[in-house]
Amino acid sequence: MKTLRQSPLDPAFVQNPYEFYAKVLAEDPVQFWQDYDMVAAFDAATVHALLRDRRLGRAVPADQQKPIPDHLRAFDAVERYSMLDMEPPTHTRLRGLVLRAFTSRRIKALTPDINAICDDLLHAFPDGPFDLIPAYCTALPVRIIARLLGVPEEMSGELLRWSNTMVAMYQASRNRAAEDAANQAAREFAEFLSGYIEKRRQAPRDDLITHLIAAEEDGEKLTRDEMIGTCILLLNAGHEATVHTMGNAVKALLQNEFTPDFLGDDQIATTVEEVLRYDPPLHMFTRYAYEDIAIGQHTLKVGAQVALMLGSAGRDPARFDQPDVFDPHRTPAPHAAFGGGLHFCVGAPLARLELQIGLQKLFRHAPKLTLTTPPAYGNTYHFHGLTELLVRL
Repeated sequence: MKTLRQSPLDPAFVQNPYEFYAKVLAEDPVQFWQDYDMVAAFDAATVHALLRDRRLGRAVPADQQKPIPDHLRAFDAVERYSMLDMEPPTHTRLRGLVLRAFTSRRIKALTPDINAICDDLLHAFPDGPFDLIPAYCTALPVRIIARLLGVPEEMSGELLRWSNTMVAMYQASRNRAAEDAANQAAREFAEFLSGYIEKRRQAPRDDLITHLIAAEEDGEKLTRDEMIGTCILLLNAGHEATVHTMGNAVKALLQNEFTPDFLGDDQIATTVEEVLRYDPPLHMFTRYAYEDIAIGQHTLKVGAQVALMLGSAGRDPARFDQPDVFDPHRTPAPHAAFGGGLHFCVGAPLARLELQIGLQKLFRHAPKLTLTTPPAYGNTYHFHGLTELLVRL
């Protein structure tokens, strides 16, 4: 098996990882990535197959579990109840209960809220140049999540701070300072949610927390810790992905001389899928092998981790014609931006709805929106999003 050497902190790589992906895809799409000390799969066929292979999973094998350091106990207390790192039967039970509350009807019912929040944000845009990331791309999903959960919207800033601090744990630049901050954020977030869940037990409302409390399957309900872990996961994963995708979408549209038909009612859904393929918010998703698995000409040994390169899979020429061209009119093909299999993103329908409405509203409000400075991606690999998006109306 060939060995790759590419630091995820290299500025040139962070700004354009697709050149690196193209080189790997042209050689052997399954190689050992030395910087991560694991096998990585870059091609669409392998990534999609492994996402659905039940011989792989997110839960750490028992013989690899390590004691939790004291400075991460609060963070671990939240993460251990995250669906993202569970496997059946625990994952099946928890996801089933969450889906009873997080229904398509409830998501569709958020349409008026999404429209209203977009209008509120758009009308607050300044006349001169400004940064669209905090003004729109970030503000929209965090306010939607607040409304979905049923927490006060004035908590949006605090929710955002907690989320950003915790998500830093999954970036290549993670260090001890980031760990300490994430642990404190997890403690504060869990304490807030614990009190808020108790309020909803006493005074139910038509919000997700109330419905999570009521959700029941075969006589089982979500525990308090499971509800806290689920709410934090929905905020952290859903908010992070939507912020990055919204910014990446605006960048792609403005840099590729888009035409208004890209955002028409009969085209917007396909345009959003093209953005998710072309410049997705998450580029790597890891799994453990629970038995020896053949991957092409290679064997992944039991207990080993494998990196599924979601960002590379979307640029695979074996699946997409002219993959480096942004073309919303291309015939859609399945991408991996929301994962797949048991861990397919539970918030994908809401993210799609926010992106479709948000992009349409933005460009109808500002049809002559232009970039004032070339956008730059943040040093946050394997997340892929802009640090700022300076525009003028």
